[in-house]
Amino acid sequence: MITVTKHGVVLDKTAHTFEKEGVLNPAVIKVGTVIHMFYRAVTKGNYSTIGYCTLSSPTEVASRSDVPILFSESEFECQGLEDPRIVYFDGLYYMTYTAYNGNNALGALATSPDLVDWTKHGAIVPKISYADFKHYTDGTGSIHEKYARFNAYQKSHEHNGMHVYMWDKNVVIFPRKIEKKIYFLHRIKPDIQIVAGVLDLNELTNEFWQNYFLQFLPHIVMSPKFPHEVSYIGAGCPPIETKEGWLIIYHGVHDTIDGYVYCACAALLDINDPSIELSRLPYPLFVPDQSWELSGEVNNVCFPTGAIIEYDRLYIYYGAADERIAVASVSLTELTQELKYYQHSH
Repeated sequence: MITVTKHGVVLDKTAHTFEKEGVLNPAVIKVGTVIHMFYRAVTKGNYSTIGYCTLSSPTEVASRSDVPILFSESEFECQGLEDPRIVYFDGLYYMTYTAYNGNNALGALATSPDLVDWTKHGAIVPKISYADFKHYTDGTGSIHEKYARFNAYQKSHEHNGMHVYMWDKNVVIFPRKIEKKIYFLHRIKPDIQIVAGVLDLNELTNEFWQNYFLQFLPHIVMSPKFPHEVSYIGAGCPPIETKEGWLIIYHGVHDTIDGYVYCACAALLDINDPSIELSRLPYPLFVPDQSWELSGEVNNVCFPTGAIIEYDRLYIYYGAADERIAVASVSLTELTQELKYYQHSH
């Protein structure tokens, strides 16, 4: 078992209107000696924007903006911007987030050269109805029945002629190109899927996604496997490059009589072909067991979305009970060796 240290709450809501209901699910990146955190800030009515603060150490806030730095500017995100993740390569910061309009939740992208000025690029995941998804995938092999359970109901959201799409969230870009191509994970419940290499994100056209779904099964990189993740899983922190492979910190969800329980989990993907899963822990990395994780806007939630490395220490930032941001840490060496053990033993 991995030794996990929970350091407690690092960021809580304030009296500022834009974050008075909660702060959660942050994107985190270290530049020089400064740790930058971009977080989901929630106001009344479950409307979300992206707040910003800096940390002077993995557990200490240095400065904090009293206004959001990204907010809704179009219809497709009119209910808010949620759950950011961030990476940097080729001179540009890539921030993915979920754009929500009250009916549809779709992975979107913003980029910046300096973490100050941001350009939005809209949704980068498919806008596809469940009916079209089923039509394209019917001939590809056996699609797990949970795809119907989690996605068919979306059509019930349709009203006033508004298009209703499958929810495609948790978009996480790999922090470097692989053979000169961009890779990213995304999640249509219940599995984690991968876009295994595009030269440019402009390639993600309707035709691209149609071909993607016509060959859907090979794009499923991870499926629920163990009891703690049996309901569904989703990508969490941006992949971390290690000598053992791409370290993936993701969330696993299982249903209980008290509702869903979200825990932090870990896996390894192949360094050259991350569509290949090498190993995963057969137990959760950590679970909700502290007061700040057990009770909040949504109880029993540890939702990891950001991570940094300090020497051999991996600090994992997560939304705790959908109301506050906490941080836990593990030895990177210990974690990768544990994953390597399960790779070889299974």
